[in-house]
Amino acid sequence: MKSDQESYTSDKGIGLLPRLTKYTTRIGLDWFMMALLLIIVLAYLWPQLGLKDGPLALGTITDIGVSVIFLFYGLRLSPEKLKTGLSNWRLHMLVQLSTFVLFPVLILIVMQVVGADSSNLLWLGIFYLAALPSTVSSSVVMVSVAGGNIPAAIFNASISSLLGVFITPLWMGIFLSAGARSIDMQDVMLKLVLQVLVPVILGILLHKRFGTFAEKYKSRIRFFDQSIILLIVYSSFCESFARELFRGLSLLHLIGLGTGMLALFFLVYAIVMGISRLLNLSWEDKITATFCGSKKSLVHGTVMSKVLFPDANMVGIILLPIMLYHALQLVVVSILAQASARKTAQTIVTN
Repeated sequence: MKSDQESYTSDKGIGLLPRLTKYTTRIGLDWFMMALLLIIVLAYLWPQLGLKDGPLALGTITDIGVSVIFLFYGLRLSPEKLKTGLSNWRLHMLVQLSTFVLFPVLILIVMQVVGADSSNLLWLGIFYLAALPSTVSSSVVMVSVAGGNIPAAIFNASISSLLGVFITPLWMGIFLSAGARSIDMQDVMLKLVLQVLVPVILGILLHKRFGTFAEKYKSRIRFFDQSIILLIVYSSFCESFARELFRGLSLLHLIGLGTGMLALFFLVYAIVMGISRLLNLSWEDKITATFCGSKKSLVHGTVMSKVLFPDANMVGIILLPIMLYHALQLVVVSILAQASARKTAQTIVTN
């Protein structure tokens, strides 16, 4: 168990201030979260640099970067492992239904109760968070730390990412059609096919030849992925700050949003755990179900926002909920993983 944590920490320890990185990793944070905060500050101070018509041409760079991210993702997908994981269908159904049905339905219920306006950018961002797939790397790492079913975690995280290419745009199309905004589904699907699906399929086809390479350099590939995400976040917040879209948001709003994200996480976590008990899943499968079914992917949220929301100046606000949820889920799941690891160890000793 310790070796898993150590490898996770060393994989995260890339970049500046390695000692700070090592410390924050223990509580679920890493250099990437620190860089996200710094990027937002830079966007606030110098928004002109990251504008669509600015001097850095970030739009072109990030468009290419998104396709490369999904190409590498496809390279690391093993068709054989996916086929092997099909047998545990009750666990897989629970995770995927939690990710793509439970989350959106809960948010829609809350919006009905509070009378939220679906055209409000912050609520749009919250529903966008709910429609996103589960995260991949951190889910697998935390399941490993907690002593859960690692092959099932890999399978569900991978399948969730593939399903999200189709399900997330469909949910957003339904949500936006009910409000004042709309989405050109034909244009969106075409962009998703070209920028996301084609690179993924190409990567899968090349897995046998270059899959080993992708696994060998996965830490560097992950660093590249996170760098592209930082550029997307920077350009998005530059557009939003330049047009003063955050003027109506106060610190109180951010605290309220963070509290709501925590409440959403624990509600989903409790529901998935309850269903896991009803299904009489093993302890290892319960860990996998709760960890994978309650998490959302900042990677997919960021890169897909470029396709789903062509109006770049509103993307900064839309990304706020997923950024907060991502940070909070890392901290909370890290604590839960340590607790689950202790319980798993006690169970092994007792048996």
